[in-house]
Amino acid sequence: MTTLEPHPFAIRPYEPTDEPTWVRCRVLAFLSTQYYDDVWPRRPDVVAPSFGLVAVDVEGQVLGLLDITVDGDEATIDSVATHPDHQSRGIGAALLEVAVERLARADITRLDAWTREDQAANSWYRRNGFSEAFQYLHVHLEDGNDAEGFTTPAGFSSPVRAFVHAGIEREQELRERFARVYVCRQYVRDLSAGTPIETSIESAD
Repeated sequence: MTTLEPHPFAIRPYEPTDEPTWVRCRVLAFLSTQYYDDVWPRRPDVVAPSFGLVAVDVEGQVLGLLDITVDGDEATIDSVATHPDHQSRGIGAALLEVAVERLARADITRLDAWTREDQAANSWYRRNGFSEAFQYLHVHLEDGNDAEGFTTPAGFSSPVRAFVHAGIEREQELRERFARVYVCRQYVRDLSAGTPIETSIESAD
């Protein structure tokens, strides 16, 4: 258990019994971000060597989560979230520190993550040893948008909603056409370099 007060937390591997509060934590954390509709009713299965970590309070309630997919000598952050009532306590950075130590023991040399334009998320990755490596666009077709160029199989209506990727060079064109266009950024951390993680209780999660 950490010594951060007044609400201490412990970091440990995810357990199946964590799923209800894991889902709640992720939904509530994402609700105030540009991923507000990326809702999962259950946690996806994670198969070793991929793994998940949780930060829990004394009652076992999930306050923060971090899921990582491992592929060869590289890894990707699939989900990272801190419950809104417990943000700015360093929970995200503490989860990341434990994960990086585990990845280093497994000889993983590269950890990446993808995020949109939320300032808090981008600042968090930069503070914690990541560098931006790539950009592309997330484009949402919403009800009422012009669906020209979108197709569906015979017998179906034109799309009502859709989510697609596009090249960053089309940003201006697509922003003029659709209300929900986000720059998606890839952040990469070279684990072989031993970049230290900033663990500050005031850091945004």
